[in-house]
Amino acid sequence: MGETSRCASVAVIGGGIVGRSIALQLAARGITVTLIDRDGAGAASWGNAGHIATEQVEPFASPATLRSAPRRLFLRGGPLALPPAMAGSWLPFALRLVRASSRRQVAAGSRALGSLLCEAAPAWRRLGEAIGAPGLVGLDGHEVAWESARSADAGRRAWAQADTGTARPGNVDAAGHAALRRLSPAVVDAIRFVGTGRITDLDQLAHALDGALARAGVTRVAAEARLRRAGDRIVCEGVDADGIVVAAGIGSRDLMRAIGWRVPMIAERGYHVRFAPGDWPADRIPLVFEDRSMIVTRYADCVQAAGFVEFGRADAPADPRKWQRLEAHVAALRLPVGPVVSRWMGARPTLPDYLPAIGRAVGVDNLFYAFGHQHLGLTLGPVTGEVLGQLVGGETPAIDLTPFALERLTGPLP
Repeated sequence: MGETSRCASVAVIGGGIVGRSIALQLAARGITVTLIDRDGAGAASWGNAGHIATEQVEPFASPATLRSAPRRLFLRGGPLALPPAMAGSWLPFALRLVRASSRRQVAAGSRALGSLLCEAAPAWRRLGEAIGAPGLVGLDGHEVAWESARSADAGRRAWAQADTGTARPGNVDAAGHAALRRLSPAVVDAIRFVGTGRITDLDQLAHALDGALARAGVTRVAAEARLRRAGDRIVCEGVDADGIVVAAGIGSRDLMRAIGWRVPMIAERGYHVRFAPGDWPADRIPLVFEDRSMIVTRYADCVQAAGFVEFGRADAPADPRKWQRLEAHVAALRLPVGPVVSRWMGARPTLPDYLPAIGRAVGVDNLFYAFGHQHLGLTLGPVTGEVLGQLVGGETPAIDLTPFALERLTGPLP
């Protein structure tokens, strides 16, 4: 297969928002698609904060992150967890993150992420229309609140200086402050972003995507994908496909290793607790309590509190202290929600420079990849689907994918 030739059939591995978006884009181009989804509803896409985070242009791998890490540790009340039992996983990753945190790399990373994020909201609008569910995509912003004048002053200054791309922070008016105080009397100050958005319900989004995939003729296989080399091509066992797209989140690491690539990706585990809605307004935009590193989102039948950055193994047991801390935050803020209905932990796939890997593998004819989206998997799912659809379909991608090439971090195994 030449550099710009088109695949007639493709196996997409991964059923999260990235994999499903890619599958839909390929099917729309008349390509025969098989979507292989081992995890089903277990992908991190279906447990996140529902926030279309176009403001997060600056990579988390940065000097500011390194400086703030000690005071943000879980043992000091913060969101960052480095479990000693999993040091073998996070210590090598942390060393690579430090090396990726130079000012030069942060500037380059911001430009790269910005090129994707500026198209994220329009791509979500297009996807909502394509799956027949535009109402699931709310591009009506989000709010960031603080509980003290000191933290509000520091937070306002930090956001004013940050590169937020197409998103813009602004003041909350008197009515908005009153509404926030009704949600929590602890709120002292807040800002509201425009240019960001939300998914109004993740479960309904998954259902709408399933319907769109079925209408597009995508074949679904609930199984563990197995890849092997066959000369200068990659074969997915049991599936007859010209092209292979690896978009399996944290599972992509093992898939790529099996065919010769060592990918320095870690499971960055996040936690959420879902509550009965109580008196939380049904149309409430996402609300970040920045002092607690917690985001609260209203979905159709629940209110979700989410947070934590826990580096470790994807298969390690969840730490119940994280759920307890979230529930304690909700109680301390006196949020008007009902009882707990569920608890969840999922693994964000994160690379050391906090840029995703999107592109075509060097040295094989038919292997493409899209993984490592860290906190931005939901945000970047549709735009990643569009550029991968273009690339696999033999077109020139509308966004330069050079900064996202996997070869920036790794090469074939010796």
